[in-house]
Amino acid sequence: MKRLKNLSLLTLLAAVMVFMAACGGGTSNEKTEGNAGSETPKTEEKQELSGSLSISGSSAMQPLVAAAAEEFMAQNPNVDIQVQAGGSGTGLSQVAEGSVQIGNSDVFAEEKEGIPADQLVDHKVAVVGMTAAVNPKVGIKDISKEDLIKVFTGKITNWKELGGADQKIVLVNRPDSSGTRAIFNKFALDGATPAEGITEDSSNTVKKIISETDGAVGYLAFSYFTDETVTPLSIDGVEATAENVQAGEFPVWAYQHSYTKGEATDLAKAFLDFMMSDDIQENLLKDQGYLPITKMEVERDAEGKQSDK
Repeated sequence: MKRLKNLSLLTLLAAVMVFMAACGGGTSNEKTEGNAGSETPKTEEKQELSGSLSISGSSAMQPLVAAAAEEFMAQNPNVDIQVQAGGSGTGLSQVAEGSVQIGNSDVFAEEKEGIPADQLVDHKVAVVGMTAAVNPKVGIKDISKEDLIKVFTGKITNWKELGGADQKIVLVNRPDSSGTRAIFNKFALDGATPAEGITEDSSNTVKKIISETDGAVGYLAFSYFTDETVTPLSIDGVEATAENVQAGEFPVWAYQHSYTKGEATDLAKAFLDFMMSDDIQENLLKDQGYLPITKMEVERDAEGKQSDK
């Protein structure tokens, strides 16, 4: 009897051990499955961008947009971006007709005659300051707005009348389609129409002519004053600096607009988002001589009315 009882106990003990082993195996399996199930889901991989993007317009914006495009293509090797100048009017016309995806402009679309502004969406990507630029031999660095208007309207024809060198004034203008010209006429010349002179499509060419021509004067965005081949003029004693533009003290500035026909989509949207990234706004803009919109203490509407933010 005792032997039977011992046998029963051994049988029960063996059964318990088998049961525990089975449970242990189950627990182990469940834990493994549980861990697998509780793993953090993999982040969806960023969709690789590819395709081509055509951009045209403002030559004042071209250095900035071209540099941003280079960085964007370096990060997205399957993307090709072509950036052409030609003036703000060209950029607005081409984006409106659909021949480019982005049209760059120094002016609001509403300011350009014949542009269907209601079909375009404005993306303000930067601010640009502009001022008159002269050949260094002219001998002046500051000019009153009143005299600046007289120079560009042909009422003053020699720099000696303003205390400079005895040199005939040679005007270098941009064409009527130029946003740079529109901004300069509006905010530096108070709307006066410039006299006839040399007319060039590109700001790069304007700078070259001014640097090589005695007595020459034109106008350029701050981004073109990277060396001493031309001299930027102060206006009414206020220097043409980023700080003075941001504070609303220097009058000749404008937004840099990138327009799309309708809302930006696909590659155009990705590039415009990139233009507003910290890397571009905080670094590239400054390197290229532009001003980030976030630093502006004043703002302007399409009519040119300036107000504090």
